[in-house]
Amino acid sequence: MTISVKKNQRYTYTDYLTWSDDTRWELIDGAAYAMLPAPTTRHQTIQLNLAGILLTHFRGKSCRPFLAPIDVKLSDSDLLQPDLLIVCDPKKIEEKAIVGAPDLVIEILSPSTETRDRREKKALYERYRVAEYWLVSVNGFVEQYVLGAIEQYGVPIILSADETLTSATFPDLIVAVSEIFEGVHPTSS
Repeated sequence: MTISVKKNQRYTYTDYLTWSDDTRWELIDGAAYAMLPAPTTRHQTIQLNLAGILLTHFRGKSCRPFLAPIDVKLSDSDLLQPDLLIVCDPKKIEEKAIVGAPDLVIEILSPSTETRDRREKKALYERYRVAEYWLVSVNGFVEQYVLGAIEQYGVPIILSADETLTSATFPDLIVAVSEIFEGVHPTSS
């Protein structure tokens, strides 16, 4: 379950830095959201598969992949912890956070966060000009959003496990979608 804390209060990055480390938090327009519960084994398998793909692809290149939990500070009131991300500008990589928009963000959808990932977080990534945003469903498909010429995400490309995803931002990053879901057992109906 995702909970909002003190709905009528707005928080900043300075407030966030004073909070205990025993719960992960995100700030969206100053509202604080707890990151609960811990991800499922399906989520973790997908995240590790993607991390392996990204690490292999970006090894020896100037862009760097990162894996949650890592803070991405978009503004003083917008702080997110995407599942995976790629950053090409070394000035954005600080000791405690990525400061500024990553080049690619990947969120793995969970029932407790899916609405926020699709609505609020997608809007933030678009507003701060994240060039590419992938939503990965544990049910075996990927939605790819690409920032267009008018700095908005267009209609997503939806890919199933038997298709290949080609990154718009990194054209040499070509991923068999089936690799993302390797070892993930289908959900029971």
